[in-house]
Amino acid sequence: MRYLVTGGAGFLGTNLCLNLLDEGHVVVAMDDLSTAYEKNLKLLSEKKNFSFVKHDIIEPLPESGRFDFIYNLACPASPPRYQKDPLKTLRTSLWGVWNVLNYAKQSKTPVLHSSTSEIYGDPLENPQKEGYRGNVNPIGKRACYDEGKRAAETLLFDFHRMSGHPVKVVRIFNTYGPHMDPEDGRVMSNFIIQSIKGKPLTVYGSGKQTRSFCYVDDMIQALRMIEKTDASFTGPINLGNPDEISILELISIIEKKTGKKAKIEHLEIPEDDPEQRQPDISFAESALGWKPKVTMESGIEKTIEYFRSINP
Repeated sequence: MRYLVTGGAGFLGTNLCLNLLDEGHVVVAMDDLSTAYEKNLKLLSEKKNFSFVKHDIIEPLPESGRFDFIYNLACPASPPRYQKDPLKTLRTSLWGVWNVLNYAKQSKTPVLHSSTSEIYGDPLENPQKEGYRGNVNPIGKRACYDEGKRAAETLLFDFHRMSGHPVKVVRIFNTYGPHMDPEDGRVMSNFIIQSIKGKPLTVYGSGKQTRSFCYVDDMIQALRMIEKTDASFTGPINLGNPDEISILELISIIEKKTGKKAKIEHLEIPEDDPEQRQPDISFAESALGWKPKVTMESGIEKTIEYFRSINP
Protein backbone atom coordinates (compact mmCIF):
# COMPACT_ATOMS: atom_id res chain seq x y z
CA MET A 1 0.00 0.00 0.00
CA ARG A 2 0.98 3.64 -0.41
CA TYR A 3 0.69 5.88 2.65
CA LEU A 4 0.91 9.60 3.32
CA VAL A 5 1.96 10.53 6.85
CA THR A 6 1.74 14.24 7.62
CA GLY A 7 3.98 15.16 10.53
CA GLY A 8 6.00 12.14 9.47
CA ALA A 9 9.31 13.41 10.88
CA GLY A 10 7.92 13.88 14.38
CA PHE A 11 7.94 11.44 17.28
CA LEU A 12 4.78 9.49 16.50
CA GLY A 13 5.22 10.02 12.77
CA THR A 14 8.70 8.50 12.75
CA ASN A 15 7.59 5.43 14.70
CA LEU A 16 4.59 4.99 12.42
CA CYS A 17 6.66 5.38 9.25
CA LEU A 18 9.16 2.80 10.50
CA ASN A 19 6.34 0.37 11.24
CA LEU A 20 4.83 0.81 7.77
CA LEU A 21 8.21 0.52 6.04
CA ASP A 22 9.06 -2.63 7.99
CA GLU A 23 5.92 -4.18 6.51
CA GLY A 24 7.10 -3.31 2.99
CA HIS A 25 4.71 -0.42 2.29
CA VAL A 26 5.56 2.75 0.36
CA VAL A 27 5.57 5.80 2.63
CA VAL A 28 5.58 9.51 1.82
CA ALA A 29 6.22 11.68 4.88
CA MET A 30 5.18 15.33 4.77
CA ASP A 31 6.51 17.76 7.36
CA ASP A 32 7.50 21.43 7.56
CA LEU A 33 10.33 20.42 9.96
CA SER A 34 9.43 23.25 12.35
CA THR A 35 9.44 20.89 15.33
CA ALA A 36 10.90 17.73 13.79
CA TYR A 37 13.95 15.98 15.22
CA GLU A 38 16.72 15.97 12.61
CA LYS A 39 17.96 12.46 13.44
CA ASN A 40 14.50 11.02 12.78
CA LEU A 41 14.42 12.23 9.18
CA LYS A 42 17.98 11.03 8.60
CA LEU A 43 17.01 7.56 9.85
CA LEU A 44 13.91 7.41 7.68
CA SER A 45 15.72 8.67 4.59
CA GLU A 46 17.99 5.62 4.69
CA LYS A 47 14.99 3.30 4.31
CA LYS A 48 13.79 1.72 1.09
CA ASN A 49 10.35 2.87 -0.16
CA PHE A 50 10.52 6.13 1.81
CA SER A 51 10.29 9.62 0.38
CA PHE A 52 9.96 13.02 1.98
CA VAL A 53 8.08 16.18 1.03
CA LYS A 54 8.86 19.37 2.94
CA HIS A 55 5.56 21.18 3.23
CA ASP A 56 3.45 23.07 5.75
CA ILE A 57 -0.10 21.73 5.66
CA ILE A 58 -1.40 25.22 6.43
CA GLU A 59 -1.02 25.56 2.65
CA PRO A 60 -2.86 23.29 0.15
CA LEU A 61 -1.02 19.99 -0.23
CA PRO A 62 1.22 19.61 -3.29
CA GLU A 63 0.40 16.90 -5.79
CA SER A 64 2.07 13.74 -4.49
CA GLY A 65 0.09 11.03 -6.25
CA ARG A 66 -2.65 8.75 -5.05
CA PHE A 67 -2.59 7.17 -1.59
CA ASP A 68 -4.39 4.20 -0.10
CA PHE A 69 -4.47 5.74 3.38
CA ILE A 70 -3.56 9.04 5.03
CA TYR A 71 -2.42 9.55 8.61
CA ASN A 72 -2.67 13.18 9.74
CA LEU A 73 -0.24 13.62 12.63
CA ALA A 74 0.93 17.15 11.81
CA CYS A 75 0.85 19.54 14.77
CA PRO A 76 3.25 20.37 17.62
CA ALA A 77 2.19 18.40 20.71
CA SER A 78 4.62 19.74 23.31
CA PRO A 79 3.25 22.73 25.28
CA PRO A 80 6.45 24.83 24.96
CA ARG A 81 6.41 24.32 21.20
CA TYR A 82 2.74 24.78 20.44
CA GLN A 83 2.64 27.88 22.66
CA LYS A 84 5.68 29.39 20.90
CA ASP A 85 3.52 30.31 17.90
CA PRO A 86 -0.09 29.83 19.01
CA LEU A 87 -1.58 31.29 15.83
CA LYS A 88 0.32 28.79 13.68
CA THR A 89 -0.71 25.96 16.01
CA LEU A 90 -4.36 26.90 15.62
CA ARG A 91 -4.04 27.21 11.85
CA THR A 92 -2.28 23.86 11.61
CA SER A 93 -5.03 22.22 13.65
CA LEU A 94 -7.85 23.62 11.53
CA TRP A 95 -6.63 24.81 8.13
CA GLY A 96 -4.22 21.91 7.98
CA VAL A 97 -7.00 19.37 8.48
CA TRP A 98 -9.09 21.17 5.85
CA ASN A 99 -6.23 20.90 3.34
CA VAL A 100 -5.64 17.22 4.13
CA LEU A 101 -9.35 16.44 3.68
CA ASN A 102 -9.52 18.31 0.38
CA TYR A 103 -6.53 16.41 -0.92
CA ALA A 104 -7.99 13.10 0.26
CA LYS A 105 -11.44 13.66 -1.26
CA GLN A 106 -10.03 13.58 -4.79
CA SER A 107 -9.47 9.84 -4.51
CA LYS A 108 -11.74 9.16 -1.51
CA THR A 109 -8.70 8.19 0.56
CA PRO A 110 -9.50 7.43 4.23
CA VAL A 111 -7.98 9.84 6.75
CA LEU A 112 -6.99 8.89 10.30
CA HIS A 113 -6.63 12.06 12.35
CA SER A 114 -4.63 12.31 15.58
CA SER A 115 -6.66 14.26 18.08
CA THR A 116 -5.63 14.44 21.71
CA SER A 117 -6.58 13.95 25.33
CA GLU A 118 -6.14 17.72 25.65
CA ILE A 119 -9.62 18.20 24.20
CA TYR A 120 -10.82 17.23 27.71
CA GLY A 121 -8.95 20.19 29.26
CA ASP A 122 -8.59 20.11 33.04
CA PRO A 123 -11.20 17.38 33.49
CA LEU A 124 -13.96 17.33 36.07
CA GLU A 125 -14.46 13.64 35.28
CA ASN A 126 -11.88 10.90 35.87
CA PRO A 127 -11.12 8.71 34.00
CA GLN A 128 -12.17 10.47 30.81
CA LYS A 129 -14.61 8.71 28.50
CA GLU A 130 -15.17 9.64 24.87
CA GLY A 131 -18.57 11.06 25.79
CA TYR A 132 -17.08 13.58 28.22
CA ARG A 133 -17.21 17.05 26.65
CA GLY A 134 -14.34 18.54 28.55
CA ASN A 135 -13.43 21.54 30.67
CA VAL A 136 -11.34 23.79 28.44
CA ASN A 137 -10.41 27.43 28.90
CA PRO A 138 -11.01 28.87 25.39
CA ILE A 139 -8.85 31.96 26.01
CA GLY A 140 -5.95 30.43 27.93
CA LYS A 141 -2.39 29.84 26.75
CA ARG A 142 -3.11 26.18 25.99
CA ALA A 143 -6.26 26.97 24.00
CA CYS A 144 -4.44 27.19 20.66
CA TYR A 145 -3.86 23.44 20.92
CA ASP A 146 -6.85 22.32 23.01
CA GLU A 147 -9.45 24.30 21.07
CA GLY A 148 -7.64 23.78 17.78
CA LYS A 149 -7.95 20.03 18.18
CA ARG A 150 -11.58 20.33 19.30
CA ALA A 151 -12.41 22.43 16.23
CA ALA A 152 -10.57 19.92 14.04
CA GLU A 153 -12.83 17.15 15.31
CA THR A 154 -15.87 19.30 14.45
CA LEU A 155 -14.51 19.82 10.94
CA LEU A 156 -13.78 16.13 10.41
CA PHE A 157 -17.19 14.94 11.51
CA ASP A 158 -19.06 17.64 9.59
CA PHE A 159 -17.00 16.82 6.49
CA HIS A 160 -17.84 13.15 6.97
CA ARG A 161 -21.55 13.80 7.47
CA MET A 162 -21.83 16.08 4.43
CA SER A 163 -19.69 14.10 1.99
CA GLY A 164 -19.56 10.56 3.37
CA HIS A 165 -15.76 10.75 3.22
CA PRO A 166 -14.15 8.06 5.43
CA VAL A 167 -12.51 9.51 8.54
CA LYS A 168 -11.23 8.06 11.80
CA VAL A 169 -10.49 10.18 14.88
CA VAL A 170 -8.25 8.99 17.70
CA ARG A 171 -7.70 10.84 20.98
CA ILE A 172 -4.10 10.16 21.97
CA PHE A 173 -3.02 10.38 25.61
CA ASN A 174 0.59 10.89 26.78
CA THR A 175 2.89 8.71 24.71
CA TYR A 176 6.65 8.20 25.05
CA GLY A 177 9.50 6.09 23.75
CA PRO A 178 12.33 6.05 21.18
CA HIS A 179 12.58 8.87 18.62
CA MET A 180 11.36 11.54 21.01
CA ASP A 181 13.21 14.81 20.56
CA PRO A 182 15.36 15.22 23.70
CA GLU A 183 14.57 18.95 23.71
CA ASP A 184 10.83 18.89 23.00
CA GLY A 185 9.92 19.95 26.54
CA ARG A 186 7.59 17.08 27.44
CA VAL A 187 7.75 15.71 30.95
CA MET A 188 9.07 12.23 30.09
CA SER A 189 11.93 13.43 27.89
CA ASN A 190 12.71 16.29 30.29
CA PHE A 191 13.02 14.02 33.31
CA ILE A 192 15.06 11.33 31.58
CA ILE A 193 17.51 13.80 30.02
CA GLN A 194 17.86 15.72 33.28
CA SER A 195 18.44 12.49 35.19
CA ILE A 196 21.03 11.18 32.72
CA LYS A 197 22.92 14.48 32.91
CA GLY A 198 22.67 14.68 36.70
CA LYS A 199 20.64 17.88 36.61
CA PRO A 200 17.71 18.80 38.89
CA LEU A 201 14.35 17.53 37.66
CA THR A 202 12.00 20.43 36.99
CA VAL A 203 8.60 19.71 38.52
CA TYR A 204 5.79 22.14 37.85
CA GLY A 205 3.60 22.50 40.93
CA SER A 206 3.53 19.89 43.68
CA GLY A 207 4.12 16.88 41.45
CA LYS A 208 0.95 15.27 42.73
CA GLN A 209 -0.86 15.84 39.44
CA THR A 210 -1.37 12.64 37.48
CA ARG A 211 -0.71 11.45 33.95
CA SER A 212 -1.08 8.16 32.10
CA PHE A 213 1.87 7.21 29.90
CA CYS A 214 1.62 4.82 26.94
CA TYR A 215 4.71 3.29 25.33
CA VAL A 216 4.91 4.16 21.65
CA ASP A 217 4.90 0.56 20.34
CA ASP A 218 1.50 0.01 21.94
CA MET A 219 0.21 3.26 20.44
CA ILE A 220 1.39 2.39 16.94
CA GLN A 221 -0.27 -1.02 17.21
CA ALA A 222 -3.57 0.69 18.08
CA LEU A 223 -3.30 3.11 15.15
CA ARG A 224 -2.68 0.27 12.72
CA MET A 225 -5.63 -1.68 14.11
CA ILE A 226 -7.92 1.32 13.66
CA GLU A 227 -6.64 1.82 10.11
CA LYS A 228 -7.93 -1.65 9.27
CA THR A 229 -11.41 -1.16 10.72
CA ASP A 230 -14.49 -0.87 8.53
CA ALA A 231 -15.25 2.51 6.95
CA SER A 232 -18.17 2.91 9.37
CA PHE A 233 -15.72 3.09 12.30
CA THR A 234 -15.14 6.82 12.79
CA GLY A 235 -14.40 7.20 16.50
CA PRO A 236 -13.57 9.26 18.38
CA ILE A 237 -11.70 6.68 20.40
CA ASN A 238 -9.38 7.10 23.40
CA LEU A 239 -5.93 5.58 23.03
CA GLY A 240 -3.61 5.53 26.01
CA ASN A 241 -2.51 3.67 29.09
CA PRO A 242 -5.22 3.60 31.78
CA ASP A 243 -2.63 3.21 34.56
CA GLU A 244 -2.61 6.63 36.24
CA ILE A 245 0.49 7.74 38.15
CA SER A 246 1.60 10.99 39.74
CA ILE A 247 4.56 13.00 38.48
CA LEU A 248 6.42 12.16 41.69
CA GLU A 249 5.78 8.44 41.13
CA LEU A 250 7.17 8.83 37.63
CA ILE A 251 10.33 10.32 39.08
CA SER A 252 10.75 7.31 41.39
CA ILE A 253 10.69 4.93 38.41
CA ILE A 254 13.20 7.03 36.48
CA GLU A 255 15.50 7.17 39.53
CA LYS A 256 15.35 3.39 39.77
CA LYS A 257 16.13 2.88 36.09
CA THR A 258 18.92 5.46 35.81
CA GLY A 259 20.38 4.55 39.19
CA LYS A 260 20.56 8.22 40.12
CA LYS A 261 18.82 9.95 43.00
CA ALA A 262 17.19 13.07 41.64
CA LYS A 263 17.22 16.55 43.06
CA ILE A 264 13.84 18.16 42.44
CA GLU A 265 13.36 21.80 41.48
CA HIS A 266 9.76 22.93 41.93
CA LEU A 267 8.49 25.62 39.56
CA GLU A 268 5.18 27.41 39.30
CA ILE A 269 2.53 25.29 37.61
CA PRO A 270 1.59 26.61 34.14
CA GLU A 271 -1.81 28.12 33.45
CA ASP A 272 -4.56 25.51 32.83
CA ASP A 273 -2.20 22.58 33.38
CA PRO A 274 -4.55 19.63 34.04
CA GLU A 275 -4.56 18.05 37.50
CA GLN A 276 -5.57 14.62 36.20
CA ARG A 277 -5.24 12.73 32.97
CA GLN A 278 -6.43 9.15 32.67
CA PRO A 279 -8.16 7.52 29.70
CA ASP A 280 -11.13 5.23 29.89
CA ILE A 281 -10.20 2.76 27.13
CA SER A 282 -13.17 0.44 27.46
CA PHE A 283 -14.23 1.35 23.90
CA ALA A 284 -10.80 0.43 22.51
CA GLU A 285 -10.86 -2.83 24.45
CA SER A 286 -14.33 -3.83 23.23
CA ALA A 287 -14.05 -2.56 19.64
CA LEU A 288 -10.45 -3.49 18.90
CA GLY A 289 -9.42 -5.95 21.59
CA TRP A 290 -6.59 -3.53 22.32
CA LYS A 291 -4.92 -2.47 25.53
CA PRO A 292 -1.32 -1.51 26.28
CA LYS A 293 1.08 -4.36 26.99
CA VAL A 294 4.36 -2.60 27.80
CA THR A 295 4.76 -1.81 31.50
CA MET A 296 5.94 1.58 32.68
CA GLU A 297 9.18 0.16 34.05
CA SER A 298 9.97 -1.68 30.82
CA GLY A 299 9.01 1.26 28.61
CA ILE A 300 11.02 3.77 30.62
CA GLU A 301 14.04 1.44 30.57
CA LYS A 302 13.86 1.26 26.75
CA THR A 303 13.43 5.02 26.50
CA ILE A 304 16.45 5.65 28.73
CA GLU A 305 18.49 3.31 26.53
CA TYR A 306 17.40 5.29 23.47
CA PHE A 307 18.35 8.66 24.93
CA ARG A 308 21.71 7.33 26.07
CA SER A 309 22.35 5.96 22.56
CA ILE A 310 21.86 9.33 20.88
CA ASN A 311 24.05 11.20 23.39
CA PRO A 312 21.74 14.20 23.74
